[in-house]
Amino acid sequence: MRGIFSSKRSRQKLYGWISVTSSKIRTIFLHPPISKRHIFVFETVLLTAALILTQLVSFDLRYPFVIGLAILSYALSAYALREDLDGIEYFTLLSPIALFSAGVALFYFLLPVRWLTRIPVAGLYAIGVYALLLTNNIFNVAAIRTIALLRAARSVGFLISVVTFYLIESTLVSQRNIALYNSFITFFIGFLVSFPVLWGIELTRGVSSRVFRLTFILSIILAQVSWILSFLPTPPPMVALTLSTIFYSTVGMAVEYLDEKLYKKTVAEFLFVNVIVVIMLILTTRWR
Repeated sequence: MRGIFSSKRSRQKLYGWISVTSSKIRTIFLHPPISKRHIFVFETVLLTAALILTQLVSFDLRYPFVIGLAILSYALSAYALREDLDGIEYFTLLSPIALFSAGVALFYFLLPVRWLTRIPVAGLYAIGVYALLLTNNIFNVAAIRTIALLRAARSVGFLISVVTFYLIESTLVSQRNIALYNSFITFFIGFLVSFPVLWGIELTRGVSSRVFRLTFILSIILAQVSWILSFLPTPPPMVALTLSTIFYSTVGMAVEYLDEKLYKKTVAEFLFVNVIVVIMLILTTRWR
């Protein structure tokens, strides 16, 4: 009998210890004893190390590792921003970091296999990830109350979205796929990248019909341009630059429109950039 009671007490002590330990771990996980900025730094370092790791694996595993990096970026960002995330913010605040990570990792494949190029790109990636985390944190707070840094966060988010679009398009056009495939993927990427930028102007809890319509129209424009450029004998880097410039100008004008600051001078400035790039496109295209 004593052995039985002793065994029961031992199990009860073990269960109690497990319960207390798991409770402490859950508390530390949900309320870590470090600031949010320290969490951002930790995530940046971890993702940068993961980015470098994607370039050290065999070629057959690179694309699964890119997908894994994007998922890891999303998960870590969800943890870092978990306190105020709600509804559509799980897409608008977290997808930019996942897409940026995937874009940089894919663009890595186009670079020379040298540490002289890998390290600087990894450093720029770390800066981009940290900037996105700070930007999305501002958006997260601004959705609840007014914050002074909102305009700066919008500018940074827009800039990184242009870079993300360029990196992904550079990988896409370098593969020289058929026009229909390029057009479809460009529409898909254009929608995913531009929607969070436009949402950041209104910061609604749900999906605004005006933002959705604008995003859809801009994505259609990008897809049509991609279709046309697929038939031209233009160097892939120039095609990616042209599409990114159109993305920059159309999304930029949409941002100003939603912010009710779309003036004639602003439109002229965006169109001027397009004219310069189109001239470069014509000059670099091999017409013979």
